[in-house]
Amino acid sequence: MNTAGHSEATARRGLELTPFRGLRYDPDRVGSLAAVTSPPYDVVVRPDGLHHLQSADPHNIVRLILPQAGTPDARNEQAADTLRRWLAEGVLTADPHPALYVYEQRDGDGMLQRGVIGALRVSAPDEGVVLPHEDVMPPVVADRAALMRATRANLEPLLLTYHGDGTAAEVVERTVVRPPLLATTTEDGFHHRLWSVTDPADLSGIQSDLAQHQALIADGHHRWATYLRLRAEHPSPSPWDHGLVLLVDTARYPLRVRAIHRLLHGVPVGAALAALTGLFRVRRLDVPLPKAQEVLADAACAGNAFLLAGDGAFHLVDRPDPALLDRTIPADRPAAWRSLDATVLHATLLEHVWHIPEDSPAHIAYIHDTAATVAKAEQDGSTAVLLHPVREDVVRELARQGVKMPRKSTSFGPKPASGLVLRALEL
Repeated sequence: MNTAGHSEATARRGLELTPFRGLRYDPDRVGSLAAVTSPPYDVVVRPDGLHHLQSADPHNIVRLILPQAGTPDARNEQAADTLRRWLAEGVLTADPHPALYVYEQRDGDGMLQRGVIGALRVSAPDEGVVLPHEDVMPPVVADRAALMRATRANLEPLLLTYHGDGTAAEVVERTVVRPPLLATTTEDGFHHRLWSVTDPADLSGIQSDLAQHQALIADGHHRWATYLRLRAEHPSPSPWDHGLVLLVDTARYPLRVRAIHRLLHGVPVGAALAALTGLFRVRRLDVPLPKAQEVLADAACAGNAFLLAGDGAFHLVDRPDPALLDRTIPADRPAAWRSLDATVLHATLLEHVWHIPEDSPAHIAYIHDTAATVAKAEQDGSTAVLLHPVREDVVRELARQGVKMPRKSTSFGPKPASGLVLRALEL
């Protein structure tokens, strides 16, 4: 069913957020809370970032969300064994009572984000309650599903947004004046605080407010698709009917929207540029990354534009041949979708010009950090494709129309740190 006819006021059931007994690290059993946290699994740059996190603390959450072994089955069993061992040793302990959790992130540049973590009822797309805006890659969903089956846990929350400014927001603001359960500062400079909400009146107020709203998946499309798959595998009612999420009210706390970049494995920049002859305008930029990004932003205001990097310089690729776009971009989608940089990248450049499969990890990687993407390309002799971010209002409007953007089109943030609170399905 197309969700264009849905609004937050008319969604049939709305968001149903349930308290749960959070699993949290015992601060006395680890080096520091900061040392055991990680970015979400798909933001960790491998192998460099993975090795860094593993060496930060022997109990870093990355050993659960990105286990390392020779085969997928061995990796998942390793994660399950590690989780069982940490529970037995008291490294991770369950809070005594079911709760919703207020989570705050703050950086030194004035960014402040607050939201509520809970177990959200998993709803089918045609209910119009949780709106995806991107397609997913089936191998990634299969990988995440196997890990969740093995561990029987939601190891990290998805990031969802809604527009409310109601009772839930009021409870959040009242909660943050209390002493937190935990407070830590991670190496990226973000300060994190977490509170539990157990008061029945507060819980009821949050739940009643959220029941009037729908949410946009800001980060975690593959994990939401995993929740849907696992729910379908288990007869209801079951713990798989719910999944761990962070809900942020963007009426109070607007998110940052950034691009997700591509790394084309084994494709030298020269070869990628040669294939564009006569199809795009290409200009070499011998400038630092921040200046190149400014040039990209200016060019993106006028039309589709990308930066290619990997040979020590930046190359602005813009002004695509209109006839090329007519041949390669599907005509049965809204104009806003057809003009997206990500659409042109996937439908035109990857599929028709470079002939690179978008869902093959052997051919392409998706990296959130701009500088890391460029560094990896230069290190490997590959091509980095840098994009300019899409505006949030474009993302939300397409989602309301039921139109999905190409995979990995956006990066909303700040993303919740993994490792602050987990959900075990047996508790």
